[in-house]
Amino acid sequence: EDFLSLIFKAMMKDALNSSHPVSSAVQSSEQIEEMFDALSYIKGASLLLMLKHYLSKDVFQAGIEVYLHNHSYGTAQSDDLWDSMNEITNGTLDVKKMMKTWIGHKGFPLVTVVRKGKIISVQQEKFLFRVEPENWTSDASYLWHIPLTYITNRCNFTFCTNAYLLDQKSGM
Repeated sequence: EDFLSLIFKAMMKDALNSSHPVSSAVQSSEQIEEMFDALSYIKGASLLLMLKHYLSKDVFQAGIEVYLHNHSYGTAQSDDLWDSMNEITNGTLDVKKMMKTWIGHKGFPLVTVVRKGKIISVQQEKFLFRVEPENWTSDASYLWHIPLTYITNRCNFTFCTNAYLLDQKSGM
C-alpha cells in the first residue's frame, strides 16, 4: 500500500510537462543531482516491476543474475542491464529497445482501449495532468513500447495470460 502511494505521487509529478526522463545526458554536476530524485527512483522501480511481469519472474531473475555476474566488481550502464535481459530472451524481445522508450521519455502513456464487437483496438498518447504553458513542448513524437497483458473469457488470470506489445501509436 505504501509503495502504491509512492507510485501515484511520482506519477502525478511525471504527468506534468516539467518532468524529466529517468535517464538522459548531463552536462554538469548540478544536472546529475537533479537526476537522482524520488521520481527517478520510484519510476525506475515501477519500470522494473513492469518488465518483470512482462518477461515472467524466472526470465527476469535470470537476466538479473547474468547482469550481476557480468558486471560484478565493475561499473555498468543501464544498457548493460537491458543487454543482459536480451541475452536471456534469445532475441525474442528487444528489451533494450523497449525500455529505452520508458527511460528516455518524460511522462507516461495513456492507453485507450475500444471494443467493437470482437475487434479490440488500442491507442497510446502521452498523458498530461496539466499543461504548463511556460514548460510546454510538443510531445507528438512520443512513442512507448507498452507491454499489455490480457485474458479472455476462455481462461482465468493465473493460467492463461496473453501478452501484446503496443509499439506503435495504435494497434489491434
